[in-house]
Amino acid sequence: MKSKSSLSPLESRVMNVVWERSQVTADDVRLALSTKSQPMKDSTARTILRRLEEKGYVTHEVEGRTYVYSPSVDSHNVATDAVRGIIDRFCSGSVEDLLVGMVNDDVLSADKLQELAQRIAKAEQRKRKRGEQS
Repeated sequence: MKSKSSLSPLESRVMNVVWERSQVTADDVRLALSTKSQPMKDSTARTILRRLEEKGYVTHEVEGRTYVYSPSVDSHNVATDAVRGIIDRFCSGSVEDLLVGMVNDDVLSADKLQELAQRIAKAEQRKRKRGEQS
């Protein structure tokens, strides 16, 4: 997937609503994100959804006079791009440096990292077997 423009905090909150519901209107977003202390205006919801569409995160269809938005990217793809950006900016492109830092700072245990390495190895073996069977 081509890297998209990053999401602002508010855009991220809107995208979480879109991913959770799979189809939303501006009113759905407004209601989902409004609180007593901080209501959201309808125009704000529409503007954010329009920006998300311009960035390629959502698409819309028209039902009557209402725009209904759907995600055009999976949340895990956006997360992957965000992590890739962190690795590029702070770790000189080194995934290993990121993982070592996460283990050193107790974000990720060495045991969990070993478990992940085993899962990756098994997935690679399955992929190779499928390739041989083709």
